[in-house]
Amino acid sequence: MAKYMIIDGIRVEFTDERNILQVIRKAGIHVPTFCYYSDLSIYGACRMCVVEDEKGRIMAACSTLPADKMVIKTNTSRLHDYRKMILELLLSSHCRDCTTCEKSGKCRLQMLAARFGLTNVRFKDTRPHMEIDDSSYSIVRDPGKCILCGDCVRMCNEVQHVGAIDFANRGADVIVTPAFGKKIAETDCVNCGQCAAVCPTAAITIKSDLKNVWKALYDQNTRTVVQVAPAVRVALGEVFGLKPGDNSIGKIFTALRMLGFDTVFDTSFAADLTIIEESKELVDKINRGDTEMPLFTSCCPGWVRFVETKHPELMKYVSTCKSPMQMFGAVIKNYYKKADEESGQKTVSIAIMPCTAKKYEAARDEFKKNGIPDVDYVLTTQELARMITELGIQFNEIEPSAPDMPFSISSGAGMIFGVTGGVAEAALRRVADNTTYALKEIEYCGVRGLEGVKAAYITLGDTALRVAVVSGLANADALIEKIKSGEEHFDFVEVMACPMGCIAGAGQPFSYVQGKKERAKGIYTIDKSAMVKRSNENPVVIHMYANGVLKDRAHELLHVHYHTCDAEK
Repeated sequence: MAKYMIIDGIRVEFTDERNILQVIRKAGIHVPTFCYYSDLSIYGACRMCVVEDEKGRIMAACSTLPADKMVIKTNTSRLHDYRKMILELLLSSHCRDCTTCEKSGKCRLQMLAARFGLTNVRFKDTRPHMEIDDSSYSIVRDPGKCILCGDCVRMCNEVQHVGAIDFANRGADVIVTPAFGKKIAETDCVNCGQCAAVCPTAAITIKSDLKNVWKALYDQNTRTVVQVAPAVRVALGEVFGLKPGDNSIGKIFTALRMLGFDTVFDTSFAADLTIIEESKELVDKINRGDTEMPLFTSCCPGWVRFVETKHPELMKYVSTCKSPMQMFGAVIKNYYKKADEESGQKTVSIAIMPCTAKKYEAARDEFKKNGIPDVDYVLTTQELARMITELGIQFNEIEPSAPDMPFSISSGAGMIFGVTGGVAEAALRRVADNTTYALKEIEYCGVRGLEGVKAAYITLGDTALRVAVVSGLANADALIEKIKSGEEHFDFVEVMACPMGCIAGAGQPFSYVQGKKERAKGIYTIDKSAMVKRSNENPVVIHMYANGVLKDRAHELLHVHYHTCDAEK
């Protein structure tokens, strides 16, 4: 017989729900929370989700197991007053400059204060005001807006295994901070921004480059060239009422032109370049008989930073390929170099990315030539949405358009970079037989799916390759230890720092798991309708290698040597 609970007089059956809170949500009741995320450990700090049983006992719904025939109430006079008191105490020590706050309108504290009708805070703010930490290229920490929910701490420690921030002090003096009061940029932070993604307030936010981009757009002597990453097209529309996974790339191109960008491109084109170079590395490695360690991908700057700080001995096994963004940045600057010299203009290269770590990547010395970066500014999907909103562009009503020439064609392989497993699948397509059967075999070999760790065998001619796909740095950390111990062996390993890949990057609009699944589905739907499936069949790419910018310069423009590799010698 099915187990059930009685929630506010409603009978609700349950099976494997891990707490009362999940059962309550099945009943269609939204109990407020700050510190609860289904993919993080249960912390039970905020106490907003407390419920009352039939004996009048109060318990946290997130940390209490459901029991058969259990009777609880989610809304009593005592619980109502209790929640309002928690909110009032949080607000008493919280910055309340909401109109100018980065997260105004999306802040959970603000939303719940409005939901409970809080118009007055009786308590004085006695907490010391702490300095804002904007040392990072990717995120900004404002301790004055922290409510000590611990979401960022658990994300950084449990999901990413970075440990850049944690709780310090005791009692009323508790704060969230890097160790020893350091700035975040002085830690091993990998700039993934997942802490900002789960922060319910604006205690951690994405560092904005909007001011500099607007300046470039309004400068008549500047050519603004923008590229858009694959994952952006299936997420931006959510801000404007479209469904997760809806492909809005055509509208994005139109909106960018309306914002004033001179030339618009698709980063998927550069993903094709990445695959050609990276698959060549893989084939060369196999042909040399160098199979002791796998070739690790290098597209994700958060992952590269993680290797540098935690596993520096593995840097020599990381592909020397630049990420698609940086490849495109180098190609763009070189393509327009002659025209800039003749016209007296300067080209400013901007990238629209789902990722906060791309801001850090663009600022690295390895991606500068004579002190000038290949990519000048990186904007996240959220920042682009703000620009569109600021100019009053009615995103849903504008007509779609195409990218500009000459980099106007992308393969399906380049498109799927936006989801975990996409890079591995694209690389396998490149080295596989040019048959429909071979492509189908790759599709179903096991590299697809949103699991944190996937392993697959694929036969390429007479060679059997073992491939791993990892998303989330804790998963990467665990797999590395297995590889080092000899428990596992792979020829090729794709790693993305953000769980589920770029579709779930910290620069994307916030979404729960189901929304991210729809984004992944949208990416693969785009791939299905792509005329070109394999990166090496892209006619524009073929021309670039034969007679274009890359002729005799592919390695110079498309590969990188990280300084940390020298430090390990």
